[in-house]
Amino acid sequence: MPEVAHTYDPRTQEAVALLSGMIEIQSFSREENQVADFVETYFTQKGLKPHRAGHNLWLKSKYWDDAKPTILLNSHMDTVKPAASYTLDPFKAQIIDGKLYGLGSNDAGGPLVCLIQAFLHYQSKENLPFNLILAATAEEEISGANGVASILPELGTIDLGIVGEPTLMDMAVAEKGLIVIDCEAKGVSGHAARNEGENAIYKALAEIEKLRNYEFEKESAFLGPIKKTVTLIEAGTQHNVVPDSCKFVIDVRTTDAYSNAETVRILDELLDVEVRPRSIRLNSSGLPLDHPIIKKGESMGMKKYGSPTLSDQALMPFQTIKIGPGDSARSHTADEYIGVDEIEAGVKGYIELLKNLKL
Repeated sequence: MPEVAHTYDPRTQEAVALLSGMIEIQSFSREENQVADFVETYFTQKGLKPHRAGHNLWLKSKYWDDAKPTILLNSHMDTVKPAASYTLDPFKAQIIDGKLYGLGSNDAGGPLVCLIQAFLHYQSKENLPFNLILAATAEEEISGANGVASILPELGTIDLGIVGEPTLMDMAVAEKGLIVIDCEAKGVSGHAARNEGENAIYKALAEIEKLRNYEFEKESAFLGPIKKTVTLIEAGTQHNVVPDSCKFVIDVRTTDAYSNAETVRILDELLDVEVRPRSIRLNSSGLPLDHPIIKKGESMGMKKYGSPTLSDQALMPFQTIKIGPGDSARSHTADEYIGVDEIEAGVKGYIELLKNLKL
């Protein structure tokens, strides 16, 4: 494991050591068992007794009070697979010019280890104005059923979730959701040499053009308009047969202006084709701008923005905000890294954000 300069805060040094160990354990989505074991051992060495279900871990603050609101601190342990263009070993943690390199360092190991340090700072303090839950979870990169969604019933009522993702420690006060929709235009087959049949491709093209020109009436203040993109199309069996079916897929990035169910209903009414959403579980999220955590973040100099990228927020049916060290632009890129100074700022930022926070 790389050494961290002693000029850094002890919490930073501990966070870097933990993250370095995580980097050197392969933890692709659905394969988080070993990294969960590693993090669980870290907690037990601290004298804590984490709960575990599958590859998910969680801890509750010591002085729990059912009368107080509960804040969930959550980030994920899984990673995508490394890009082919890596020049460094993705499974070797190394610090070069103050940057900690390795797969998952930025997305989202850095935010996770900073949240862990913030939780350790507060978890044994009496008279907190809130309860704290820390959850290190699995399958975020695939929005999997065995990730954070699988343990939410075990956590009880959550009043606010702080989701750790790389945001440059600014506040993602809204996040786009996702719906993948399978569509099928139906025609009538016939011989291409004669004036026979009804070409399903032409019918699909007309509906795709209608979709491209359609604008939803409401627009999100931070996320802008709903983005809808046709990304796949399939039709035909051979060159001389008029196709009686044309299937296409729409990638819809939803906003907090409409629920996913409402978005599907509107598109179903608009298009003269079969509309079948694969799922409507990945909803957009948005936090009221007068929320106490937004006011606290603003007092610390954090900027507000709307995030186009999906996270575990989409699976949380309660108020959430996305904040963390690192840069989303580095996520899923070759030679991924996070600055050691970013980790230090992340630990301090989370601790200050929670200080005397009243929901």
